[in-house]
Formats: sequence, C-alpha cells, structure tokens
Amino acid sequence: MIRRVLLPMWAFVFRDFHLTRRYFSWVVVFTFYAIVNAATIALIGVAQEDFRLTLTLVLGALLWSYLSAMYQEIANSIAYERWEGTLEYTFMAPVSRLVHLLGVSLFATFYSVVRTGVILLGLALFVDLDLSGANLWGVLVVLLVGSLAFMGLGLMAAILPVMSPENGAQATNILQGVLLLVSGIYYPVSVLPPWLQPLAHLSPATYALEASRKLMGISHPGSSPGHLVGAPLGAVLPELLTLFLMGLLFIPLGLWVFARAERWAKHTGKLKRTG
Repeated sequence: MIRRVLLPMWAFVFRDFHLTRRYFSWVVVFTFYAIVNAATIALIGVAQEDFRLTLTLVLGALLWSYLSAMYQEIANSIAYERWEGTLEYTFMAPVSRLVHLLGVSLFATFYSVVRTGVILLGLALFVDLDLSGANLWGVLVVLLVGSLAFMGLGLMAAILPVMSPENGAQATNILQGVLLLVSGIYYPVSVLPPWLQPLAHLSPATYALEASRKLMGISHPGSSPGHLVGAPLGAVLPELLTLFLMGLLFIPLGLWVFARAERWAKHTGKLKRTG
C-alpha cells in the first residue's frame, strides 16, 4: 500500500524536476530578478543605517520568496500541464488526485528551499549581516510548518487555470497579491487600514513572519543594535500551533475544492481547451 502511494508521488516529483530543468533558463531569469528585488528592498534599511530595519526587510524578502515560490509552483501546476499538452493524460491516469497533488506540493517545497538558499547567497553580496545570535533552526521549523497552510492555498488557487484556460494562471496572482498586502511582510500589520487588518489574521504568512521575527531576535527584548538574541522555539508555540491548524484546515479544503473543479471541468470540456 505504501509503495503504491510513494512511487506515483515520487514520479510526479521526478516529472516536475525535469520540467523545471527543461525551462532552466526561465528559472535563472526569475531567480536573478528575485535576488535583485530582495537586495533593493534590503538596501533601504542599509541606507537608513538601521540594523533592525535592514534585518526586518531581509527576513520579509526571504520569507515571502519562499512561501510565494511554493504557492506559485502548486497554483500554476495545472497551467504547466496545459502548456505541455499533458493535462488530459494526467487527469485520466490511474492515480488518486491526492497522490498527484501531494507529489506536486513536495516538489514545490524542495524547489522553494533551494531557491531561497540561492537568494540568501545573492543577498550576502549586498548586505553584511551577523546572524550568529539568531535561532535559524527555529526559523526553518516555522517555514516547514507554515508550508502546510500555503500548500492548501496553492491547491485552492490551482483550480483557476482549470476553470479559465485563458486567464486562470494570471488570476492566481490576485490571491498572492492580497496575501502580500495583508501579511505585514515589510511593515507592521497595524499600519494597514482598520477595515483591512482582520484579513491579516487569515493569512498564514502573518503568523510565520511574526514567529520568525521573534526567533531572529528582531522583536526579542534582549537584542540590541548589531547583536541578535533569538527567542527559543518554545516562545513561538502559539504561532506554530496556529500554522499547523491552518494546514489541517486548508489542505483538505484545497483538495475538496480542486475535486469539485475537476468534475466541473470534465463535464464542461474545459480540460480539452488550450486557450
């Protein structure tokens, strides 16, 4: 039973790896843009000669780069299949949709980790930061737990290319833009208009960023300019629990929504359309 699940799941990971390798020039271009964009944001803090601001901007850029890359890989997986002309074959394959989407999500997680590491190395050419006092392993735990919730959001967004072959892939950016706006990636949530602040509590990025700031020492009372004192992992258990519960809610909801959209697409002939 385990073999029947793991082998097809690994097959989707293997397929997506080779698909990414085929379009490696695109990966290089978008990664280069992400490095330049993150450096531009980080240099705002450097120009202000504010260590905390610089670290806040760097953390926000890296966290958003990781989460948004994973979200995009999952949300656009259907669009990639349509471009390759394999969408109908995948949907007719004798593999459960759960195994299919878990394989896509697993590759998206691996890809996002590697991409974020490359961006971090690129940032080191522009910004000199001493992270010796930060709880980096704790931040990694937060990212992995937060990934579960973003997987669910990606699964829900993946229905858009199914429902609209023409504009579905572009429409996934709407949800991504809303998350970027309300999650306080580069600024406190408190500066948002009062009518918009409640949406921040629905975004997993809000809790992942809040926990990461504590673990990095940005909001830790023992930290001082130029010296970080990261909080222990136990200090962010409320945020970790919230992220875990969001993952438990969003992943089944995403699978359910995707299944409904798949049935509708098959009934209306949307899978056959390429534009």
